[in-house]
Amino acid sequence: MRFTTRFLYLGLFFFLSNTILSQNKLDTLKVLFVGNSYTYYSDLPQLTSLISNHTKVKLVTKSSVTGGANLNHHWNGERGLKTKDIIKSGNFDIVILQEQSLGTIQNANRFLGVVKKFSTFIRQHGAKPYLYTTWAREKKPQQQKTITRVYKQAARDNNAGIVLAGEAWALARKQNSNIDLYIEDGSHPSSLGAFLTACLFVNTISKELPNELPNKYNITNDLGDIIEARYYNSSDISFCLKVVKETER
Repeated sequence: MRFTTRFLYLGLFFFLSNTILSQNKLDTLKVLFVGNSYTYYSDLPQLTSLISNHTKVKLVTKSSVTGGANLNHHWNGERGLKTKDIIKSGNFDIVILQEQSLGTIQNANRFLGVVKKFSTFIRQHGAKPYLYTTWAREKKPQQQKTITRVYKQAARDNNAGIVLAGEAWALARKQNSNIDLYIEDGSHPSSLGAFLTACLFVNTISKELPNELPNKYNITNDLGDIIEARYYNSSDISFCLKVVKETER
């Protein structure tokens, strides 16, 4: 009887241990960011991955980027880009497409055409396409309406996911005109701009965002060495989380 009881307790111990481990284990999605400096400035992909550690879905991110690139450059393999090869071999769950910042304004038809080609190609290799809606230049907020409209059309046409970063930025600036989302050029994202955008990516993809996030994020290089310990104050974090949730309503 004592022998049987011991096995019952042992079985219960392993059952509870496995239950706890399964509850703590994160689901994982492999995400490829395709774009230019609007993607790699302030380490947006890595920041997205770090923030996702605080949800139930871990986003493992990789990038195919170069400065000034549009999606046609990526599609045609220009400027040393190997985006299609990376998609073919990467076993990604999601591929995020970001057009050059003025591409939707200057040549919407070209953008719509290349998104269609990429969306088909991405699905052929087992992933889902997402579109990264960028923001208007700091001094030209009126651009946002066109940018968002064209991205939304592309998303509808291709049944693609969409991350409304530009809309989140516009809302943040409306609620706080002094917020520092841009660097000095009035175009690229500051550290805080990248944080807001990363929070939006996490919420859009995982359908989850915690009410609180840590203040410190260690940015690392390809070898895993810490190259920057980045800090955000609690009020900025709370504001970004609020804006994201209002954008996604």
